Amino acid sequence: MKQQRVDTGWAWAKKLNIPAGAKLGDTVYLSGICSLDDAGNVVAKGDVYGQSKRTFENIEEALACAGATMADVVKITTYLTDISTYKDFAKARTEAFPDGVPASTAVATPALVMPELLVEVEAMAVIGSGG
Repeated sequence: MKQQRVDTGWAWAKKLNIPAGAKLGDTVYLSGICSLDDAGNVVAKGDVYGQSKRTFENIEEALACAGATMADVVKITTYLTDISTYKDFAKARTEAFPDGVPASTAVATPALVMPELLVEVEAMAVIGSGG
């Protein structure tokens, strides 16, 4: 079985040659996804809830490119630059997964790849496993 790159068509991902993730069989492994628009600009600067919402929208788009849905997500790992903002992140996460939050881990980190980024989420999904 050979892995396939998950290609969303995001301009910044093409420029940097970074895939949104990889698909192996029915399993999708997404790279760390942030609140970037197609051009690579940070959306909702200074707002953890807004960045989290956009991050989950980007995850949904990447999953769709691989043939998966948010309901197929089995695990996420979240990186927050300020753990005291977890409540705002958790609100967006609950909205993104209305049928139940998948297995989740949250980690505090001093910084992400761009100083304006406050949250980054990795996701794993199994196509067809959702309700």
